[in-house]
Amino acid sequence: MAKEFAARLGKKDRKMTDITGQVDEKVLRLHDQKLLRGAQLDHIALTSIVVRDQVRTKFNDDSLQELADNIKANGLIQPLVIHREGNKFVLICGERRFRAMHLIEMETAPCFILEDKAPEELMAIQFSENQAREDLHYIDQADSIFGYQKLTGASERKITASLGISKSEVHRCLQIAKMPKIMKEAAKKFNTEKYVLLEWDELPLGPMKDELRTKVLAGEVTKRLQLKRQLSLHNYAKQKKMPNAMDHLMKEMKSQLKDPKFQAKARAMMKQLIKETTLQ
Repeated sequence: MAKEFAARLGKKDRKMTDITGQVDEKVLRLHDQKLLRGAQLDHIALTSIVVRDQVRTKFNDDSLQELADNIKANGLIQPLVIHREGNKFVLICGERRFRAMHLIEMETAPCFILEDKAPEELMAIQFSENQAREDLHYIDQADSIFGYQKLTGASERKITASLGISKSEVHRCLQIAKMPKIMKEAAKKFNTEKYVLLEWDELPLGPMKDELRTKVLAGEVTKRLQLKRQLSLHNYAKQKKMPNAMDHLMKEMKSQLKDPKFQAKARAMMKQLIKETTLQ
C-alpha cells in the first residue's frame, strides 16, 4: 500500500513559530534574542547544512571528542543556528557542535532556522554567541570585529553600540586584526598574550622591532613580562607624551578659576574661552 504524504506548502503558506518562549532562557542568552524572534525550531539533516568561514578557527581535537561523547550521552542541549539561503542552510553558530556530531555520525540536529537576515545581523548573532564562550581566542574575536567593520562600514563607536563591548576593546581588536597574518598565526600557535602583540606593534621601526618579531614568531616571547625584559636589554623606554604650551596654559587657566578672589566677570569669560578652545 502506497504511503500518503501531506501536500507541500509554499513558503508564504508556512506557519512561522516564535520559539523563544519555548526554549530555556540560558540558551537564548548566548544569542541576540531580538534577532532570533520569529525563528523556527526544527530537526535538520547535517548533510543539508553548509559550513562557511566562522569566527572560531582554532579547534582542539581532545575537547571535540569530549563534546561528542557528551552529546552522545545527553543529546544536544543547545541547538545550532542556521540561515536558509535558497535550497540550502548555512551554519551561523555551532561549528564546534556540528563537528562533534559528525564524529559520532549523527544524522540530524535541532536547529534555529533564520530567514531573510542581513549579513550584518548574522555576524552580530555569531559575535553574541562567541562572546559568551571563554575559550574563543582573542585573534578570532579581533578578526570577527574587523570583518563586521568591513561589512558594515561602522565606526568604532557604532561597533561598540552594536556589539556591546567597550570602545577601547574594539580599538585593540581592530589593531590586532590588521597585524601581519604570520604574527596572528604564531600568537594562536604559542598562545601568546595579546598585549605582547599590541606593544610590539607600537614599537618604532628598526632592528629591535625586527628582532622581537623573530622571537615572537618562534614562540620565544609569549608573555608581556618577557617582552619587557627584552626591551630592557635594548635599553628601550617608551617616550611619554610631553605636554605642549597649550596644555600648560589650559591647566593654569583652570587652576585660576578655582581662586575665590577671581573676579566673576573674568571667570565667566575664562569659562567661555576654555569651552571654545576645547570644542576646536
